Amino acid sequence: MAKTWQVALIMKSSQRYDRRIVRGVAARVHETGNWSLYVEEDPDLRIPEMKDWHWDGIIADFDDRKTAETVSGLKIPIVGIGGGYGWYDDNSGIPYVTTDNQAMGRLGAEHLLDCGFTRFAFCGLPRTQIIGWSVERGQAFRGRIEEAGFSCSVFTGRRGTARQWGKLQSELSEWLVSLEKPVGLMTCNDIRARHVIEACRNLGIRVPDDIAVIGVDNDEVMCELTNPPLTSIEQGSRQIGYEAALLLERLMAGKKVPRLRTLLEPENIVVRQSTDTLAIEDDNVGRAVAFIREHACDPIQVSDVLDLVDLSRSTLDKQFHTTLGRTIHAEMQRVKIEQAKRLLTKTAIPIKHVAERCGFEYLQYFTTVFRQHTGHTPAEYRRGPRA
Repeated sequence: MAKTWQVALIMKSSQRYDRRIVRGVAARVHETGNWSLYVEEDPDLRIPEMKDWHWDGIIADFDDRKTAETVSGLKIPIVGIGGGYGWYDDNSGIPYVTTDNQAMGRLGAEHLLDCGFTRFAFCGLPRTQIIGWSVERGQAFRGRIEEAGFSCSVFTGRRGTARQWGKLQSELSEWLVSLEKPVGLMTCNDIRARHVIEACRNLGIRVPDDIAVIGVDNDEVMCELTNPPLTSIEQGSRQIGYEAALLLERLMAGKKVPRLRTLLEPENIVVRQSTDTLAIEDDNVGRAVAFIREHACDPIQVSDVLDLVDLSRSTLDKQFHTTLGRTIHAEMQRVKIEQAKRLLTKTAIPIKHVAERCGFEYLQYFTTVFRQHTGHTPAEYRRGPRA
């Protein structure tokens, strides 16, 4: 009979982000069937008495100082999780799983660039011991925007919580008023996005027409609490739990892990009304892009787009490149691949049917184009970090 591993899962499991991590661990537990988990929702009780039980392994939140101090000196297999900062020591020898903050910043930038914005801003949080991830996301966002040839305003402010709501709103409002509109704005997380949208409401700034806002975490409650509902990046917290469980399994079996720090890319963007706009000043490009995004997966050709605007291909391609940095055909392919990525990660539809739904007649051609855009085959993408 296989040994049952006694594992303590030490995190704030009452929070949505942490609950998704727990679900990821649970998914691996259900596959193996030989784990006994300690999980406690009460924050005062989440750290068990270490001497009261024989623990085979621990998955611990290193964003919490008390947790990190409690587990770091233990002589049992440990895997850490967190936002990339906190109290994790790279020299500890403890494997650590976190999300790729730079990838999140770039993903947010790509989304707002795709909306046609030429003005951009990032709203982060004042840096603390655990909030270095906000700086990383902001730097990556700004870097991608500058690569595209645009500038980006960055704001952190002095206050990161809503406790001093009046002062927080005052400093945010002063910055938002100073921004030239329309502007595409990314925030470091969904909570910060709510701060921004509330300030916009009080100022009479329209979201998304004047300022389009995208957050991070895809906290459904927070995203629906904002008005309009918030577009947000799903950062892959479930996969953090699953990967942490795989690493702990290896350690408990006496095996080495391939690397100490594991970065997991964000899953996708959940688009809601806060970025539901096309900020494209060129009327021909705006009409063409709207048509492509509605019909790209239908059997349409570049000629159908040209008929809509009554321009030559060379002229419209030049206007597309000036506005979006890519050709008509490239925009059509991009929209198809984005839809394919959603179907691959959110459904179990066979890959052949995914290709058909996205307007690809031949599976081999779909695979080639998909690899060019993502660096992975459709099958690899489906079973990869987002699975």
